[in-house]
Amino acid sequence: MLDRLVTFLRNEAVLCIAFICACISMALTGDVEAAPSYIDWRVIILLFCLMAAVAGLRESGVLARIAQTLVSGRRTKRVVCLALVMLPFVTSMLITNDVALLTFVPIAILALETAGWQDGLVRVIVLQAIAANLGGMVTPVGNPQNLFIFTTYDLTLADFFMTLAPFGALAFVLIAAACLAFGPTKADVELAVDKHSVQYRRFALHACLFAISLLAVFHVFDHLVLLTAVVAALFLFDRRIFLEVDYALLVTFVCFFVFSGNMAHMPAMQEFLGGLMGNHPMLTSLFASQIISNVPSAVLLAGFTQNWHSLLIGVDLGGLGTPIASLASLIAFRCYTHTRDADILRFMREFSIANVFVLACMVLLYTVLFVTF
Repeated sequence: MLDRLVTFLRNEAVLCIAFICACISMALTGDVEAAPSYIDWRVIILLFCLMAAVAGLRESGVLARIAQTLVSGRRTKRVVCLALVMLPFVTSMLITNDVALLTFVPIAILALETAGWQDGLVRVIVLQAIAANLGGMVTPVGNPQNLFIFTTYDLTLADFFMTLAPFGALAFVLIAAACLAFGPTKADVELAVDKHSVQYRRFALHACLFAISLLAVFHVFDHLVLLTAVVAALFLFDRRIFLEVDYALLVTFVCFFVFSGNMAHMPAMQEFLGGLMGNHPMLTSLFASQIISNVPSAVLLAGFTQNWHSLLIGVDLGGLGTPIASLASLIAFRCYTHTRDADILRFMREFSIANVFVLACMVLLYTVLFVTF
């Protein structure tokens, strides 16, 4: 029992922190009855439906089959590493950054081990984490905090895309350049993906559920109608996906909704966070993400500003930096620690150097585009 508790606390540290923060904030305000009113149920429902659809897409095996087609065969190290890194960069725009890493980091490990290129494994996984974080920031559904901000501020797709497209373009260039630095050495790469295990009907079902979830995000129809449709479809055709949804993330959102709602009603916090977000919204969002991760930072700080533009850029760029700045980075790190002869110190060194460099480039671009002197 104790071992299970320790494992849960280690794996769901952000959830535990969010729950503690919610409880403390309710104790300080003494207004427990108001807590449910702080929760944005539309965001919770949209997240649930998107996560269920994405889980089904991942379980269908189609994504692994695509990776097999791109990577398998007689390939150069440069081409293989480029494909392995660009896969999470592109797919994270639709299936979220954490799912992209859960899908493609194990594939990268298998591909590089079969080719005898274990020396490049750390760098590839680090680049995959950066690619997933920066690729996912380009669309409203790529990162959970994006969906929250897109919904909370009732943004248009054009406003959202135009804000983050320059950063996505720079990310593509930086990541591609890093991958081209791998050598031209050739080897036979094999990925054992049985074509008969690919479930195209399951893929079609969840592609449809994903499509209607996107329509609900863009207000084509009500989120309650979406919830009814998704739950009914899963119950009738794919009940196992109910077990694949990341309920911990949903509960984390609920807890931080309660926490941020309580904080917004405390005069001292209104003055403190309101002042920071009023004077330095992007930097405040970026630095907060380094400490409590970018998803909680978005929920917490949204209550203290109407400057969605700086908040959005801050929490998305804030996914770079420390390992806890983004849940996706923690997923990549956890996958690496389960490899043979894992060198944790080397991983952290390369992770830190790469993240600081890319973050510095992104902040420089932000300064050029948006800061007037």
